Amino acid sequence: MGGLRGVAASFVVPGPSGVAIRDSLKGLTEQDEKVLRLVGDLLGSLACRDLKARCAAGLDHDSEQWARRKRALTGQSSSRWAGSITKATHDQWALARRGQLAHIQHLQAGVDTITYRLSLPIGTKGFQGRPGGYRSKREWFTKSRRLHLLEDRLECAKADREAGRVRVVRGGKKLLRSRHNLQAAHLTEVEWRLRWEAERWFLQADGESGKRYGNETIRVSADGEVSIKLPAPLAGLANAPQGRYVLTCRVGFRHRGEQWADRITANRPVAYRIHHDVGRGRWYLTASWQIPPVQTVPLEAVRATGLTGVDMNADHLAAWRLDAHGNPVGEPRRFDYDLTGSAPHRDAQIRHALIRLLHWAKRQGLAVAIEDLDFHAEKTREKHGRRKRFRRLISSLPTAKVRARLVSMAAELGIPLVAVDPAYTSRWGAQHWQKPLTTTTRKTTRHEAAAVAIGRRALGHPIRRRTTPPPPHQRDAVGHRTVQAAPSIPGREGTRPRIPGPRTRSVGTGRGVKAGHQRAHNRSGHATEHEPWHQDSLPLSP
Repeated sequence: MGGLRGVAASFVVPGPSGVAIRDSLKGLTEQDEKVLRLVGDLLGSLACRDLKARCAAGLDHDSEQWARRKRALTGQSSSRWAGSITKATHDQWALARRGQLAHIQHLQAGVDTITYRLSLPIGTKGFQGRPGGYRSKREWFTKSRRLHLLEDRLECAKADREAGRVRVVRGGKKLLRSRHNLQAAHLTEVEWRLRWEAERWFLQADGESGKRYGNETIRVSADGEVSIKLPAPLAGLANAPQGRYVLTCRVGFRHRGEQWADRITANRPVAYRIHHDVGRGRWYLTASWQIPPVQTVPLEAVRATGLTGVDMNADHLAAWRLDAHGNPVGEPRRFDYDLTGSAPHRDAQIRHALIRLLHWAKRQGLAVAIEDLDFHAEKTREKHGRRKRFRRLISSLPTAKVRARLVSMAAELGIPLVAVDPAYTSRWGAQHWQKPLTTTTRKTTRHEAAAVAIGRRALGHPIRRRTTPPPPHQRDAVGHRTVQAAPSIPGREGTRPRIPGPRTRSVGTGRGVKAGHQRAHNRSGHATEHEPWHQDSLPLSP
């Protein structure tokens, strides 16, 4: 067992720290859309310049430079718009730094794997989960050239990080690259240009505590009226006092609308973002705010009543209910989804599968245990080599999206969520639980067995089942011998000590320790017949 890695302890996932709701802006006039486009284009150009200045400063940036950038933007927009732009710039730069570190770790993992495999003789087989040598001299030579390529990329990435250089694209790198292959993206040049401009607009403002309705830049009143503080160059387009523009439409948040109304009534901060979906031709308004951390339930309290183990797969969620002792109860459940098609379709499929799972767990009154999946280091071509199908499979799993949605949806329904280490759950689940749970009327799958393994790990039990005793000892007066015992009980893997007395309810005459005690049996002249028996006289009339 020396090649197995350690298993991290399970924990109760904390609730979300923020809330975001969205509603469409219906009924906009041509003038409304014109004003939104002009404001978004102007502020977007200012955001691009500010991001360029921030990236040029690198690691030498300080609070004085931040103040200078904000003063420069204030003269071209307003103080509040300048504050929103500079904050968004810092968030984007910090995100790029985190992505840069993740890229360095990815390259380092590839270099280490290739270096190790090149050091082994050709044809050496892997052992204890570690890869072996390459199959042929041709593959060895190709990988040696790739090693030099990765080392050069790693050196450049480390140099950029030490110098504080990041590479950021406002509008998204994916959309930028699709410009060079419009046919594969199913876009024309005009459609691409419209999407590119819309993604680079800037129409978002942070909330302000104590201000009217929680936001002075983009204000939404209790009756749904939306007004925008226009930048200084566009102040002539205002249709309301104090340089504001009021849209003709009204918004009404259906989801969490009462919470939003309570916040703006108390003048608590609410951030807003206006976004244009070019494909649908619709405008949307997103409101977001922070919430205090939800008090998580102690892990011991979650384990007291059992829970539901869930195994995530490429096309479904496999779930099985377990009691507090780690025994599967009832029948397994399967919640299907389809991850083909457009991004909105995939997102809807995941959302529907999760809500079905959570509603079922809510009816059972149990918590949900799921793997703490992170395939960032598992998708490399250096680790899995020619297993392209497997690499595509784990790359297609939307683990981050499922994790984020499951946390927020479970917190909304009040269902505790337990995260477990995913190490060996599928392998050990199939080894120890797939065959015992298969019956003549039920074919247990590998994924359902993995759900049992996940649930047992969340409950603190080992995944391995107890050793089944010989057939003569599989049943006694206490119960079936495969009943699970706690790990702390001594001798739980051994045979039961012999209990004096009969082992079945029907015991033959003269059997067992009570066979010599004749008063325990219905025999003449003993305990059951202390007094003589007399027949009562029968009545002759009713």
